[in-house]
Amino acid sequence: MKNPSAAVLIIGNEILSGRTLDINTQTIARTLEKIGVTIKEARTVPDEKQAIIESVLALSQKYNYVFTTGGIGPTHDDITSLAISEAFSVPYVRSETIYNLLEQFYQSRGEKMNKVREKMAFIPEGSTFIKNEVSKVPGFAINNVYCLAGVPDIMESMLNSIIPFLEHGKVVRSTSHTVMIGESKIAERFEALQNKYPSVDMGSYPFTREGIHGTSLVLRSSDYVNLEAAFLDLKNLIKE
Repeated sequence: MKNPSAAVLIIGNEILSGRTLDINTQTIARTLEKIGVTIKEARTVPDEKQAIIESVLALSQKYNYVFTTGGIGPTHDDITSLAISEAFSVPYVRSETIYNLLEQFYQSRGEKMNKVREKMAFIPEGSTFIKNEVSKVPGFAINNVYCLAGVPDIMESMLNSIIPFLEHGKVVRSTSHTVMIGESKIAERFEALQNKYPSVDMGSYPFTREGIHGTSLVLRSSDYVNLEAAFLDLKNLIKE
């Protein structure tokens, strides 16, 4: 049985402009890998409603899970909730539960609710809440799409809260073999090994160390028997 598949959709002009570094994709991929969910695709789109709608629909139809980050805050460019409402043709409604959480949060800081902050209480009708231990305001999930905050520590808190509710697969293990040989010299042998073990994902990553070319050969699979066999063959096939 194949492991559950997933996609990551990063939303934000700040990522595309280079002003902000995306670390959320790495966090999501590493977290899901531990439970046997495989990231198959990652996209970054601007704060444009149609771009979000098109990507959410395409990814949600193709993969078991979609994780979005960004665009659920209070500013004018935070349009993820609205876009997803339109993507799934459901009303964009104010959640009284989220509104009350927001009100309590701001009251605890001696501040009041306003129209800008109220925006964060609007979500697609029928969504479930995603717990947020950092700033308390939840994310939301609808169908197979999980909408998380863009701020990395808040995003990670939300992600961790939903892990127990996702379908788990067989954990992918990895191993590597490093040789001080340029990858062009071993490419044919490595390709032959990949063809011999199709259930093992193989990657070649070149580097230079003190002026000498080397290659790190990485093997990954949830097929542990073939992973071990492929690794033994690799060490015998490609030596320094």
